Amino acid sequence: MRFTYDPRYNIAYIRLMEKRAEVEGIRVSDELVVDVAPDGTVYGIELLNANEQLGREDGGRILVVNEATEERTEIPLTIQ
Repeated sequence: MRFTYDPRYNIAYIRLMEKRAEVEGIRVSDELVVDVAPDGTVYGIELLNANEQLGREDGGRILVVNEATEERTEIPLTIQ
């Protein structure tokens, strides 16, 4: 999995896996697009107007939690 942010366009992308097929971007809302293959596989999630959706309540950090072990890792975001 890979998380990217492009401050030039204020877009974040969560890539769940490398695209191995043509995907269709399904607009879920004005600020959310999900890339889905014909077989239903979700390849990625695009957040438009990302700085409004990220870093507000959590102080600009992503919290990664392993639910099995409860191990937690915080990753700071630099979103201007």
